[in-house]
Amino acid sequence: MLTDNLAVLSLLALLPIITIGVLLVGLRWPAKYAMPVGYVVVVLIAAFVWQVGWLEIAASTIEGFIIALGLLYIVFGALLLLSTLNASGAIRSIRAAFTRISPDRRVQAVIIAWLFGSFIEGASGFGTPAAVAAPLLLALGFPAMAAVMVGLIIQSTPVSFGAVGTPILVGVHDGLAGAPNVQQSLDAAGTDLTAYVTGDVTIAVAGMHATVGTLIPLFMVCMLTFFFGERRSVADGLKVAPFALFAAFAMTIPYVLVAWLLGPEFPALLGGLIGLMVVVFAAQRGFLVPSQPWDFAPRKSWAPEWMGRLVPDTREVTSEDMGIVRAWTPYVLVAVLLLLTRLLFAEPLQAVTLEWANIFGTDAGADFAPVWSPGFVFLVAVVLTYLIHRMSPRQISQSLMTAGTQIGIAAVALLCAVPMVRVFINSGANFNTSDLESMPLSLAAGASALAGESWPVFAPWIGALGAFAAGSNTVSNLMFSLFQFSTAEQIGAPTNIVVGAQAVGGAAGNMITVHNVVAACATVGLVDREGALIRKTIIPMVYYCLTAGMLATCSASGSASTSARSGWRPCW
Repeated sequence: MLTDNLAVLSLLALLPIITIGVLLVGLRWPAKYAMPVGYVVVVLIAAFVWQVGWLEIAASTIEGFIIALGLLYIVFGALLLLSTLNASGAIRSIRAAFTRISPDRRVQAVIIAWLFGSFIEGASGFGTPAAVAAPLLLALGFPAMAAVMVGLIIQSTPVSFGAVGTPILVGVHDGLAGAPNVQQSLDAAGTDLTAYVTGDVTIAVAGMHATVGTLIPLFMVCMLTFFFGERRSVADGLKVAPFALFAAFAMTIPYVLVAWLLGPEFPALLGGLIGLMVVVFAAQRGFLVPSQPWDFAPRKSWAPEWMGRLVPDTREVTSEDMGIVRAWTPYVLVAVLLLLTRLLFAEPLQAVTLEWANIFGTDAGADFAPVWSPGFVFLVAVVLTYLIHRMSPRQISQSLMTAGTQIGIAAVALLCAVPMVRVFINSGANFNTSDLESMPLSLAAGASALAGESWPVFAPWIGALGAFAAGSNTVSNLMFSLFQFSTAEQIGAPTNIVVGAQAVGGAAGNMITVHNVVAACATVGLVDREGALIRKTIIPMVYYCLTAGMLATCSASGSASTSARSGWRPCW
C-alpha cells in the first residue's frame, strides 16, 4: 500500500514545502498568493493520504487563524511604534545619534541588528527582533529590503534562547516529556529531564551556536555590501572584519558563560545587552572602526524592489528637535517592559488567556494571552510615547492610520500560512484514521532511515525544516526533539548533541520562516518581496546548518557512549 512506503510518505509530506519554495523562491510569487496554494496542497494530502477528517482540518484551520491573529497583534504593535516615532520626529534624533557613533552602515547594522536584535530576541522572541530592527534601520536610511535582510540574518544565534529560553524550556523539554525511552535513559544516567535539558542540552546548543554564530555579523555585512553596495563587493564587507568579529565575541563569550552558569533563560538576553554596551563604548572611540566609512549609493540609483511603501524622514536634526534621551525612551520602555513582564510578572500575565480548546470537538485548540504578548508591550510603549513626546491629536491619528494601512499587507499571507502549518502538524494519529505519524514526523523518519549513522550531520536540517514549516523554533523542537533523541539512541550517538543540533537548526530556520519574513516586510512597507528575501537569507541558513551538522558529527564521533549525559564535546 502507498501508506506502507516510508519513502513515498516522506515525499508526499515534503510536497507542500516544495510547493511553497518553488512558488516563493523559484517563480517569485508573493506570499499572499503562494501561501493559499500551499494551504490547498496540504489540505488535499492530509485528507486523501493521511485520511484526516474534514472536521479536523477545519478545526486546525481555525486554530491557525487564532495563532495568526496573535502574530498580527505583534506586527501591528511594532508598526504603530515606528509610525509613532516618525510622527513625533523622534526618528530624526535616533538616526543622528547612530550616525554620531559611526556613519558606517556596516557598523550600524552590526550594532542594531546583531547586538540590539539579540537582546530583543532574548527578552521577547517570536520574530520580534526583525520587527524592531528593520524599521529602525529603515529610519537610518537603509533600503527597506536591506533592513529586513539583516534583521532576519540575526534570527539565528540568539533564537534558541529567545523569549527567556522558551525554545529550550518549552520546545525541547515538553517535546521529550513523558516518553518512556527518554525516562529510562535518564534514569540509567542518574539524572532527570529538567537537569538534562537545562544542563547537557543547553551547553551543547550554546557551544554550537557560539562556534557557528561568531561569523554571522561578518556574513551579514558581506551580504549587505554585495547585494546593496554600489560596487556589489564582498571585499567591502571584509574590510570591517575586525570590528564584526569583535562584536561577535562581545556577544558570544558572555552568551556561552551565561548558558553554562545560569541555564537557558538568559544567554541571548545578557549576551546581547553586554555586547551592546561594550561595542557601543568601543565604537564611539573608534576602536576597530574602519577609517573609511561605507554607505549605500544615492537613493535615486536604488533598484525599485529594494524600497517599500514607507519613506523614512531624512530631514536633518535641528535645535528644535527633541533630545536623544527622550527620542530613545520608547525603545528603552520596550526593553524594560519586556524584561519586567518576562522576569517578574510572567505568571499573572500568562493567566489572562483567551482560549478555545477542543475546537469542533477535536484535539485542536488555541489560546491567546493578550497582555503577555510582545504586542501588548508595544502598545503600552506607544501610549506612553504619546505622553512623553507630547504628541498632538493630529500626529496620533496619523500614526494610527499609517500602521492600520500597513497591517493589512501582512494579513493575507499570515492568515493562510499559519493555518497551512497547523494542518501540516495536526495530521498525526490524534487527527487521522490511518494510524500514520504526522507529516513532519513521517518526513523526519524517512530522512533518518536514509542517513543511518551519519544522522548528526543532517539533524540541524530537520530543525530548520520544522522552523520553516511551523514558523517557530519552539514548535520545531516540540515536533522533533523526541524523534532526534530516539534516532541518536538507535545509532549510538550522544543524545544531547543530536537534540542540540535540532535546536540549533531550528534557530537557523528562522531566517527563512515565511511568518518572520512577512512580518518583518510589513514593518517597513515592503510588499510582495518575500521570495526575493528568502533567496538571500537561505544563504546564511545553509552555512549555519552545514557548519552545525559538521560540528555535531565531529562531537558525536568523539564518544561511543549512548548515555544521555555524554556531554558537549567540541571538535577541538
